[in-house]
Amino acid sequence: MLFDYERLTLRDLRSLSGLNDSKQHTAEAREELFPRILRAAARVAVTSRCVRGIDERGLHKTNLAALRDVLVRVGCDGCLCLSDGFPVGDTGFDQRPVVGGDATSAAIAAASVIAKVTRDRFMQRMETRYPGWEFAAHVGYSTPEHRAAIERLGISPLHRLSFQSMAYQQLSL
Repeated sequence: MLFDYERLTLRDLRSLSGLNDSKQHTAEAREELFPRILRAAARVAVTSRCVRGIDERGLHKTNLAALRDVLVRVGCDGCLCLSDGFPVGDTGFDQRPVVGGDATSAAIAAASVIAKVTRDRFMQRMETRYPGWEFAAHVGYSTPEHRAAIERLGISPLHRLSFQSMAYQQLSL
């Protein structure tokens, strides 16, 4: 996420004043913020990684590689790339990891909202492709209903086999 602060109007700033970590917003509030962020952003990039690739490399390593790829796409000469908590490797731009960044940086919070809305929309589309797992309801989080669907149906191609949740360890996959 790259904001062009010189281009932002007072109205833009007010509409983004509620920005915070995406997990602190309801789904409805994130959907309201989504187009506002897109209007205010100079550059936005979204990437995704496949389930099997995550299983092979690990979630943390895959997330850092994805974040690096996105920062390379949105960065520009003279910019400072911020990441939420972890350094991401060479991007060719100055960068700074910010612990708790999604709660303290508007750019990181905005990227968090864009990522969460994009992922939730993907999970809602997967509901029709993989009926019965109720992806639209739990959007990939380990809920009692999600675990019950796995017990009933087994795993889908969207499930990470390397997921180390205690709730999943109780299931026979």
